[in-house]
Amino acid sequence: MLPAAKVVERVTEVVPFLRVSDMERSVRYYVDGLGFTITNKWVPDGKLRWCWMIKGRAALMLQEFWRDGNPGGRPDGSLGQGVSLVFQCEDALAIYRDVTSRNIAATEPFVGNALWTFSLCDPDGYRLEFASPTDVPEETKLSEVEGQGTS
Repeated sequence: MLPAAKVVERVTEVVPFLRVSDMERSVRYYVDGLGFTITNKWVPDGKLRWCWMIKGRAALMLQEFWRDGNPGGRPDGSLGQGVSLVFQCEDALAIYRDVTSRNIAATEPFVGNALWTFSLCDPDGYRLEFASPTDVPEETKLSEVEGQGTS
């Protein structure tokens, strides 16, 4: 067995694998709404069952719940309860403006921990946050600085 340090060095990335209740709806949300690009997929019998998608250098995998070869097996309750994915960006405000121009609901960006941050929820309730570094004072809201130039 290798020492723990050697095992850690072999980890190259983590890719969130989101189980979704409606694959077509989720793909529309991520691709058409958020601008992700599908780079790999599994399409048995002409039905998209799994996909790997990217936005910049970030990746996600989606797959609809299946049980015994049929759609199903979704657990009760909100799928995204307690899950938050944070995407570190070069310009979270540009992403905010892009996704809201596509009629995607998102929180108003604000500064926290020296980051412009905003969030949204996908159709299954998974919370997605986008953040980028800034020198704007803490707790500033975008609406307070619009028109003044933001960074």
